[in-house]
Amino acid sequence: MAASKPVEAAMVSAAGPGSGSGMGGGSATSGPGTGSLPRWQLALAVGAPLLLGAGALYLWSRQRRRRETGARGDSGGLKRNSERKTPEGRASPAPGSGHPDGPGTHLEMNSLDRAQAAKNKGNKYFKAGKYEQAIQCYTEAISLCPTEKNVDLSTFYQNRAAAFEQLQKWKEVAQDCTKAVELNPKYVKALFRRAKAHEKLDNKKECLEDVTAVCILEGFQNQQSMLLADKVLKLLGKEKAKEKYKNREPLMPSPQFIKSYFSSFTDDIISQPMLKGEKSDEDKDKEGEALEVKENSGYLKAKQYMEEENYDKIISECSKEIDAQGKYMAEALLLRATFYLLIGNANAAKPDLDKVISLQEANVKLRANALIKRGSMYMQQQQPLLSTQDFNMAADIDPQNADVYHHRGQLKILLDQVEEAVADFDECIRLRPESALAQAQKCFALYRQAYTGNNSSQIQAAMKGFEEVIKKFPRCAEGYALYAQRKHGESH
Repeated sequence: MAASKPVEAAMVSAAGPGSGSGMGGGSATSGPGTGSLPRWQLALAVGAPLLLGAGALYLWSRQRRRRETGARGDSGGLKRNSERKTPEGRASPAPGSGHPDGPGTHLEMNSLDRAQAAKNKGNKYFKAGKYEQAIQCYTEAISLCPTEKNVDLSTFYQNRAAAFEQLQKWKEVAQDCTKAVELNPKYVKALFRRAKAHEKLDNKKECLEDVTAVCILEGFQNQQSMLLADKVLKLLGKEKAKEKYKNREPLMPSPQFIKSYFSSFTDDIISQPMLKGEKSDEDKDKEGEALEVKENSGYLKAKQYMEEENYDKIISECSKEIDAQGKYMAEALLLRATFYLLIGNANAAKPDLDKVISLQEANVKLRANALIKRGSMYMQQQQPLLSTQDFNMAADIDPQNADVYHHRGQLKILLDQVEEAVADFDECIRLRPESALAQAQKCFALYRQAYTGNNSSQIQAAMKGFEEVIKKFPRCAEGYALYAQRKHGESH
């Protein structure tokens, strides 16, 4: 069957005959544009297939009707957090699948009974850990089962897939689950087992399609399915982001994007306004032009262009300062590297960052900021060990720098090290109590920790924390965005 069939079948099952359809997508905050999450998550929001979000919104709009009509499929249905490891007994008959009356009934019953006996023998072997013998018995059951007994036959295929799974024969697992789903399109257990096989085979798109169908059929009530969907979405999103990031043409982001990025740093010297001594005290001319810089410095000229939001000229002015080996060379290297990162040219940014980090005589704030930015770059390139090393080095050389803990906390969230993320956000908040971003992202980390642990009271506490952050910092867009995402997730 086509790759999209499980999702289509799930949609039909969830909506019932004659229903319309609705599509919707999730929202995402990301990258330098919001000053918090790395750039690949921005690409996820626009580049990855939002199958789970669409399915969630579809189900939400039909949920009440499905409860009333009982349109949900019953074969292979699961309870919340249930495991899908063991083989099944006889499948529940589908409507109209009873034994037909007529001259051939007795023969068919005998064939089906023999198939069931072979399956039951296979189940005993399975429970004893004798998977090869179990596979032989399930194969015999498949060969004996009348071809019109779709539900029973689908169970035999699914049981054989379970035995293949124990032997880590993922291709065979996927093949048998496909047979089971072709015979019984609403077979949740077979769909989920095939999703796991696709994950092992690195077929992320197919895995996402199957697990999305499972989530819809289960009414988004099984945490095991939801976590797999979340995991695959992240992996697929990273792949799409990496591909897009690699092939993109260098392009200067919008002024708002750039300002939001710099606002995520509080100890960044290069983003601070120019000092009075760096400008002349002459009045503006009649046309109101900006004050001219006092020195003939490429870096100071670049800073002036920053204040004017004339960002396209900054890299060239920084290059002049660097080529002249002026007194602001370290600052110019860091500013140029930052704009290389903003336009997506990590290869050009890295040598500049390396040089700033190696300048022992440079201001420690400059070196720490360079380490933070290089660490974030490594994370975008999926090099978490190098990223962690840079953040740890930044904390060592500048332990009172709140930016280090803020950005390292984001890294820890991406690495699913939630407790360490919370500790970093706490340290950032201790150093800068008015850091709205750190407080919002701490709530996000606590929510994620509670959701993963299925702790409803902690989930509610995290949601209350979001509300307090929004009340305290009403102008923090990140707080609203993260809170909205969590509320949207709760509604499902």
